[in-house]
Amino acid sequence: MTVFRVVAFSLAGLVYGSFLTVIVHRIPFRRSIVTPRSACPACGATVRPFDNIPVVSYVLLRGRCRNCAARIPVRYPLTELATAGLCAGAAVVFSNLYVAAVSAVFLGVLLGLGLIDAEHRILPNAIVYPSFLMFAGLIVLGALLGRPLSVPRAAIGTLAYGVPLLALAFVSPGGMGMGDVKLAGFIGLVLGSLGLRYVAVAAGLGVLAGGIGAIAALVQGRSRKSAIPFGPYLALGAMASAFWAPAIARAYLSRGG
Repeated sequence: MTVFRVVAFSLAGLVYGSFLTVIVHRIPFRRSIVTPRSACPACGATVRPFDNIPVVSYVLLRGRCRNCAARIPVRYPLTELATAGLCAGAAVVFSNLYVAAVSAVFLGVLLGLGLIDAEHRILPNAIVYPSFLMFAGLIVLGALLGRPLSVPRAAIGTLAYGVPLLALAFVSPGGMGMGDVKLAGFIGLVLGSLGLRYVAVAAGLGVLAGGIGAIAALVQGRSRKSAIPFGPYLALGAMASAFWAPAIARAYLSRGG
């Protein structure tokens, strides 16, 4: 059953990842994710359905457009594979099927937001707000169905992660954007429903990853005033927390004791 779940989640993740590539490519430019159909950016030819199979079509086409032979960016299959991996990981880590499915979708949203922020320096409200509402509904539904999701902890997690970053955004507007604050609140909502230790670990890892990223940027010669997107680090910390928060929390507490 575990093998079946992993395979099913992986295949669903490939399809989900293909959809994420559309979101990542279009949402920053406020374009519809429904129409028009996907097309080659070089020649404008519409991508046919059999050329739009996640990963497989890229391999068969050798990474080139069937019509004009222009190179297809490798980030597309990599995004699909990364999403499949995240979904498979959720299937393994979370024994409850409902929680695993919700977590898999959540991890995909984080991946999409992280990629957009890394490239465009924005965390689009068109993704964050609907995701917040959708997951709030899924958490309430899960709790009503008796699934291991907590509505009160979700509310606490939202405030515990979002409010400190909101305060930091007011104190240092150049160091923290409102998009980061909203992302932190969203992360706190979903991870908080799993347990507050997930929120604590996500915050710690997110800040740590952001600090390392800032140091790396300075080493590369970037100015301290240069805008460094924090969203990818928040997303990375949340992804790691979803998989390893219980183990990290236990290790930290045992060391402290």
